[in-house]
Amino acid sequence: MEKQDLFEKSPVRLFDAATDGGLKAGELGLVTSKKGLGKTSVLVQFGMDSLLKDKQLVHVTFDLHSSNVIFWYDAIFTEISKKKNVGNSAELKDDVVAKRTILNFSLDNFSLSKVVNTLNALKAGGIQVSGVVMDGIDFSKVSEGDINSVAQYAAAEKVTIWASSTAEGSKLSDSVPADLEKYFAAVVHLNQKSDVVSLDVLKIHDKKNVETGLKLDTKTLLITKA
Repeated sequence: MEKQDLFEKSPVRLFDAATDGGLKAGELGLVTSKKGLGKTSVLVQFGMDSLLKDKQLVHVTFDLHSSNVIFWYDAIFTEISKKKNVGNSAELKDDVVAKRTILNFSLDNFSLSKVVNTLNALKAGGIQVSGVVMDGIDFSKVSEGDINSVAQYAAAEKVTIWASSTAEGSKLSDSVPADLEKYFAAVVHLNQKSDVVSLDVLKIHDKKNVETGLKLDTKTLLITKA
């Protein structure tokens, strides 16, 4: 019951409400921004949704220090739990993150096919993955075939996948190459506007440039209303 309560209090519910249900099982989503605006925080919020539903989550990182990833989940869980008076929050957190698997890949020998192969190996080992987040895709180093392999995996396994990438511009064409856009059901760009980081939905299914009125909280980096 406590997990369900936290799920209902998750900032992702605001995103879902503003985008007619958000990303569905079997779809790919992308979060972009300039460096340092909060992409990892948003990815973790989406990833936490799988964990709060008691589902298996895989977090793919190219930061070889897993402690940095763990820190983000601890911080996001703490901020969400503040919205709900839970009993033993430390015990609940341990229970929530028990189904999180962190995969570390070096950028020197990284390929998306290796990620898909590892995910398939997890399935063969009895781990039924429900959600995947991939923090830091470099589109200059991946082909359409790479992205297609991830999309095929997501569709076949009914897995929700959120990825992030650095983008300097605020247009859809700045966030994802034109030949790869079709593979992403959602593209979200974090945009620094004065003293506010807005959460701009550049694409959600067949809609473009959807007004959501969402931003990141300046202190917690949680998705909130503007």
